[in-house]
Amino acid sequence: MNTKQKAILIGMILGDAYLQKTGEKNARIRLEQSQKQREYLEWKACQFPEFFQGKPTEVIRYNPIFQKTYHYVRWQSYASPEIGKFRLLFYQQGRKCIPKELPNLLKDPISIAVWYMDDGYLYQRDKMAFIYLPRFTPEEVTIVLSALQHNFGLFPTVKTKKKGNISLAFSVSETNKLLSLIARYIIPSMQYKLLDPVSTEA
Repeated sequence: MNTKQKAILIGMILGDAYLQKTGEKNARIRLEQSQKQREYLEWKACQFPEFFQGKPTEVIRYNPIFQKTYHYVRWQSYASPEIGKFRLLFYQQGRKCIPKELPNLLKDPISIAVWYMDDGYLYQRDKMAFIYLPRFTPEEVTIVLSALQHNFGLFPTVKTKKKGNISLAFSVSETNKLLSLIARYIIPSMQYKLLDPVSTEA
């Protein structure tokens, strides 16, 4: 795995990707997106041609509460000890976590771009960006904030909703810094998550 692939994988792990253990040392990448985001899923898989082959499969789920059917696309990679090493870093007892080493791992803007394409959202009206987080511990969130501050000069705040869901909230000026940093990496189908045009004003 080359340097760019490792950077993309880190962004995917912080976002929606799941690393599934397949043996004592091996793991594989499982990607899943809504049918509307199929192009994005295929872009991610194509960054790892040695691991993803064949074609993605369609997954249909029915929610009886809302009486609605949802269509997803899933693509799983081959298992590899190289992917297994990342699983050891980012998972504890089956739970995705933030390793203390994150500030040494999260250094390439493309990692932030992939993470944002996965879990980011832009409120166009307020010109503010958010990145939604799993239920990381307060210590893990502190590590994330430290990595963003020291490596990219980004200073988001942590927003907690009533249900306990948390997100990184970027003020207008921080949103401009974030989007200026990652805009060149955002693929066409995800351009709706950018300001139009991307402002560089503080």
